[in-house]
Amino acid sequence: MHPWNHTKVSEFILEGAFDNPHLQGLYIAISLCLYLTAILSNSFVIIVTVVYPPLHTPMYFFMSNLAILDLVGISSVLPKMLENLIVGKNTISFEGCVEQIYTFTFSGSTELMLLTVMSYDRYLAIHQPLHYMTMMSKGTCTSLMAGVWAISTINSLINTLLVAQLDFCVPNLVQNFLCEIPPVLALSCSSTYLSEITVYMADIILGMGSFLLVILSYCLIITTVLKIQGSAGKWKAFSTCSSHLAIVGLFCSTIIYTYIQPPSTPLKKKNRTVSIMYTLVTPTLNPLIYSLCNKVIKAAFWKILPFRKTN
Repeated sequence: MHPWNHTKVSEFILEGAFDNPHLQGLYIAISLCLYLTAILSNSFVIIVTVVYPPLHTPMYFFMSNLAILDLVGISSVLPKMLENLIVGKNTISFEGCVEQIYTFTFSGSTELMLLTVMSYDRYLAIHQPLHYMTMMSKGTCTSLMAGVWAISTINSLINTLLVAQLDFCVPNLVQNFLCEIPPVLALSCSSTYLSEITVYMADIILGMGSFLLVILSYCLIITTVLKIQGSAGKWKAFSTCSSHLAIVGLFCSTIIYTYIQPPSTPLKKKNRTVSIMYTLVTPTLNPLIYSLCNKVIKAAFWKILPFRKTN
């Protein structure tokens, strides 16, 4: 007998991020703290890079775009998750699920490409310091970001539309705490062949392609840094790039791991843990690791405070 009950569904049931219902209050507090931390820290990065003129450079321009993407990504997941935790149910409408797929796919694919652009920016800053500001002019940076946002919009729109036109039948349990393409495709009772192909292509081109380009950039950076005379210069160059490389490794590896698997692969609890890393943890850590530990940004913070002491 065919395992599917051909009753069209109007909503999905999310598995949820946490298992123990007796700790629901603790889960709400943790989720709220994560969300507030992400909102405040990323908003701070955006504000300080806009209002403080010395930060009007390519590196901080890309950093502010990264903060915007982190806000979009985490805001597409955590508010609904908090709502479900508070009301004690894990449901999402079909339309809400499609919207979440689009928003999260857009923010994720854009961030992958942005991290690649940022690695190229660091390479130019270290390898071509005298010509850096000319090569990474305001027009060049704007064009790069416009291209990144445009490609991500097209990619997420195509993948979301392909998912939206599928038939979904009972059972309607999404084995994750959010709607993203792999677990939702696993619930379709119609052919998902075209969707699978587009997901694989996007993952190979945007995911693995971006990761390989970042690795190439850092191989060139390391080669350049090793030629620098003096340990102080080498340390300064490595410290500039280490935080970016850590973020790239965490984000790219978890995204590729999730999206490279076929929908027929059994979804395991560890997949949900991986999803938590790139949906909740990374957007919170990005501004803390990459921005708020930056001495220039911290100095800018104290200078733009409206209540700072004046002589």
